Amino acid sequence: MRFIVIDGLDGAGKDTHAKLIKKRYESMGEKVIYRSHPENDNPYGRRAKNALLKKGKINHLKASIYYALDVIRSLHLYYRSKEADTLIFVRYLMGVAYLPPKIAWILYHIFSLIFPTTKYMFFLDVSPKESLRRLQERNEHEMFENLEDLKNVREKALRLARDWHIINTEDNITDVQKKIDKILDQLDKGEKV
Repeated sequence: MRFIVIDGLDGAGKDTHAKLIKKRYESMGEKVIYRSHPENDNPYGRRAKNALLKKGKINHLKASIYYALDVIRSLHLYYRSKEADTLIFVRYLMGVAYLPPKIAWILYHIFSLIFPTTKYMFFLDVSPKESLRRLQERNEHEMFENLEDLKNVREKALRLARDWHIINTEDNITDVQKKIDKILDQLDKGEKV
């Protein structure tokens, strides 16, 4: 099974591009499972989302714990599934970038050893200012959606994503997807990217 991870800053277009990737493989006749964390189909995902919409350190901790449990649940249910040719996870390991720097680094490396990784890991990058502009168009606002937090999270995430495919998503959706598709074509053919 092909395992694709799409992660990045809030407002970077993760769900948009993950859905385009899903459509790409479905058009090839593949069965695709798509998970965008936190998911609303289980109590962990709902509690993570609820905590993200509140403020304060306790909600930060709750959001982190429930988010991790939601991802672990998805791995348990779908990672070794015979039901799909492709599994797409939106928001996976980079959730740790919302934690303090030392904890983020330690947990990222621990999780990378414990949880599956793949050559299909994409970090969608956008400047914090553009991220905030996009986020302000939404109705819901999560606790980390301010310029200072976005700068800090992006800095930590880019350091952690050194071995990922980093894609700037400030161009139009079509041009960004062409870059992603080119990498997917190379990976699917077994070529080094």
